[in-house]
Amino acid sequence: MSQKSLEKNTTEPYKLPNGWKWARLGEVCEIIMGQSPPGHTYTNTPGGLPFFQGKADFGEYFPKARIWCTQPIKVAVERDILISVRAPVGPVNMNNLMCCIGRGLAAIRCKDNTNNWFIFWYLRSIEAQIALLGSGSTFGAITRNGLINFQIPLPPLEIQRRIAIKLQELMQEVERARTACEKQLEAVKALPSAYLREVFESEEAKKWERKRLEELFTIQQGAAMSPKRRQGISPHYFLRTLNVMWGKLDLSTLDKMDFTDEEISKLSLKPGDLLICEGGEVGRTAIWKGEIDICLHQNHVHRLRKLKDNVIPEFYMYWMQAAFQVFKLYSGQASETTIPNLSIGKLKSFLVPFPPLSEQHCIATYLQEKMAYIDKLRTSIEKQLETINALPQAILRKAFRGEL
Repeated sequence: MSQKSLEKNTTEPYKLPNGWKWARLGEVCEIIMGQSPPGHTYTNTPGGLPFFQGKADFGEYFPKARIWCTQPIKVAVERDILISVRAPVGPVNMNNLMCCIGRGLAAIRCKDNTNNWFIFWYLRSIEAQIALLGSGSTFGAITRNGLINFQIPLPPLEIQRRIAIKLQELMQEVERARTACEKQLEAVKALPSAYLREVFESEEAKKWERKRLEELFTIQQGAAMSPKRRQGISPHYFLRTLNVMWGKLDLSTLDKMDFTDEEISKLSLKPGDLLICEGGEVGRTAIWKGEIDICLHQNHVHRLRKLKDNVIPEFYMYWMQAAFQVFKLYSGQASETTIPNLSIGKLKSFLVPFPPLSEQHCIATYLQEKMAYIDKLRTSIEKQLETINALPQAILRKAFRGEL
């Protein structure tokens, strides 16, 4: 929908409760479009008025001064609502001091029959809708007429005040819930390191024999990608660094390229193969479980295949995670280039613990259980956080339909 059609649109968006009415924003508020003063009037140190130019100056509820202006042209006062009228179009903020506003902002000043926090919360609830006013041009912007003609639901002043107070209370509750949930999530994110330390810093771990990685595994680098491999002659799935996470594989974006029969024989993955990132996040390690029939790997992923049955690959998957993420043991082993990478030669020389087979098995099982528990807990908290983050819009929708 074009800006002109939005400006002319007089259709009521939805039915309001008795006593409410639809009003144009320009009928109940004064609209003051910002104007940027000459550049020589700006200063990085306090002097004159704080100068706000757009969304970048917004805090959660109030703007944050970064520069000042000694010769302001357009001024906003305390309790004005600030709205970003140039890309990004739509975000709103409450002003809490006298300030100078540039052309990226407009000030909405409420008249006697409107409550500024009520208007603020309504505009915040429809920021995406407001953004439509700035569509249809290379550089999105809202005109003064676009703001003047924007329709808002308007109950009697006393109801506006009551709703505004209630919204403040509810949003504070939501913020407290969000903060608590985010703290829980951070605590859960710290659990893998705690469990890895518990195992690999134990007194028993200090007694373990150490071996070079090449004594326990054959190490194979994958095939390099190239345009010639995209001809569809013999396409097969292959793993890239983006598929290898810490302790798991992401197979949602598998790619294909051509491989020769010799490469298929040499580079095909088998259940139990360890996969270690040579580039990207160096050292990231997961294990292949035979998820698909034929899958190979590119040259930025090292494949480690155990030499004997006295090796539990899962144990070494967790060891690599502990070594790189927790203990930073191999952090200096990546090549010091613009793009860090881990060569086969250096990987082969890594000293790794070599406990008895039964101990490897017990530790791998214990850590698998703990990491599965962490993943389940993390997913649960992330869903809670998603629900909490959706609450503000749900609350605002109810408020401006008279259902709060």
